[in-house]
Amino acid sequence: MRATYQPQNGTTPARRRTLIFVLFLASVLNFADRSVFSALAQTIKADLRLTDLQLGLLQGLVFALLYAIAGMPIGRLADRLSRTRIIAAATVVWSAATAATGLAAGFVQLALARLTVGLGEAGFTPPAASLVADVVPRVRRASTMAVVQLGSPFGAFAGATLAGLIAGAYNWRVAFFAFALPGFLVAAALVWLVAEPARGQQDEPGSLSPQMPSLGEFLRTVRQSRALPWVIAGGSIAGFGMTSVSQFLAMFLARSFDLDVRQAAASFGAISGISLSIGLLAGSFGTDRLLRRDPRWPAWGAAAGLCLAPPLYWLAFHAESLQLAFAILLVAGAMLLVFYGPTAGMIQNLLPAQMRSSGVALYTLLYTLIGSGLGPVFVGGLSDHFASAAYAGNYLVDCPRGLPAPGAAAAMVEACHRASASGLQTALSLAVAVLLIAAACFLQAARGLKEAPVQTSA
Repeated sequence: MRATYQPQNGTTPARRRTLIFVLFLASVLNFADRSVFSALAQTIKADLRLTDLQLGLLQGLVFALLYAIAGMPIGRLADRLSRTRIIAAATVVWSAATAATGLAAGFVQLALARLTVGLGEAGFTPPAASLVADVVPRVRRASTMAVVQLGSPFGAFAGATLAGLIAGAYNWRVAFFAFALPGFLVAAALVWLVAEPARGQQDEPGSLSPQMPSLGEFLRTVRQSRALPWVIAGGSIAGFGMTSVSQFLAMFLARSFDLDVRQAAASFGAISGISLSIGLLAGSFGTDRLLRRDPRWPAWGAAAGLCLAPPLYWLAFHAESLQLAFAILLVAGAMLLVFYGPTAGMIQNLLPAQMRSSGVALYTLLYTLIGSGLGPVFVGGLSDHFASAAYAGNYLVDCPRGLPAPGAAAAMVEACHRASASGLQTALSLAVAVLLIAAACFLQAARGLKEAPVQTSA
C-alpha cells in the first residue's frame, strides 16, 4: 500500500518540539480517560449496582480486548502509513467512546463503551514510539519517550482530580462528557500542526530497507534476539501489577479510609501523578545516562525498581493512617514505574526502523492481555472472594454486589464496608507479588543486551 503523506526528510528543532508537545497532549488524554473511570469506580458501582468483578472486567478484560486485538494491525499500518494521522483518528475514536461512557445505563452499555475506548487508545503508543525514534538518536530515545509518557502522570492527576470535583458538583456522567471534548482539538492539531518525519533518519545510513518487512520476518527478528523477548515479557508482567494497583487504588483509599468521591479521587490523582512522574523521569533519564557506560543498565534499572516495589506496597496496603499509606504509595509507585521508560527505549533500540511500530504493538498486545486484561479481573474477582470470607454472616445476602442491602441496620452497613475493604486489601497485596517475576525477566534480558552495540553520537 502506497503512503499518502509526505514525510519530512529533515527534522528541525521546532518541528521536533511541536511533535513531542502534541504527542504529550495526546498522552495526557489517553491516560486521563482511564483515570476518570478508576477514580469514579466506587461511585459508578453504587449507582449501577456493580460487583468488584464487573468493575475489574470493565477496567481490565473488556477494555483490553479490542486494545489488544487492534494493536498489531495498527502497528503494521503505522510502519507503512502516516503515523500522525493514525494517532489523530485514534484520538477521535477514544474521545467519542469516553462521551458514550457517560450515557451508559448498565454493565452491557458500559462494556460496549469501554471496548471502543480500548480500540481507540490502541492507536497511540506504537506510532508514537516510532515517531520519537525518528527524531532523536538512540541514546536519547528512552528519555524523549519519557517526556511523551509524562502525559500519563499529568493525565492521571488531572483525570482523577477533576473527575472527583465534577462528579461531586454534578454527577459522574458529566465528568466523562467533559473529558471527551479536548480529544477532538488534539486530533486537529496532529493533522494540521505536526509534520511526519522520514523513517530511519536517526539510524545508520543504509539501515532502512527499501521493502517493508513481512510479519514473518518481524517475528523471526524478535525470536532471534537474546534480549527482546525477555524485555517484552518483563514489561508485560510488570503491567499486570501496575494496572492491578492503578485501577483499584481509588477504591482502596475510599474503602479503607472512608473517603468520599472527591477525597478519594484527589488522593488517587496526587499519588498517581507524583509517583508516575518520578518513576518515569528517574528510570528513563537515569538509564539513558548509564547506557553510555553499559548497555545492560536499562534492564538492571527496571529490575531494581520492580524488586523494591512489592514490599513497599505491602506496607502501604496495611498502613493504619491515610497519611502513612499516601507517603509509602508515592515511593512504591515511583519504584514500580522505573521500568516503563527503559522498556520502550530497549524495544526501539533492538529493532530496525521499519519494525519499531510493530515491536511496540507486539509489546502493547501482551502488556494489554496480561496486564490491563487480566490484572484488574484478578483483583476484582479475588476482592469479592476475600470480602465474602472476611464477613461473619451471609455476604451474598447481606451485602449484595459488595454493597449493604437496602434498609440494612447501621451495624450491618459497617460490617459490609469492613469486609469489602478487607477483600480488596488482600487482593491487591497478592497482585503486586508478580512484580518479582517481571524483575527476573529483565535480569535475563540484561544478559543479551551486552551484545547490542550502543550508538553514542547525537
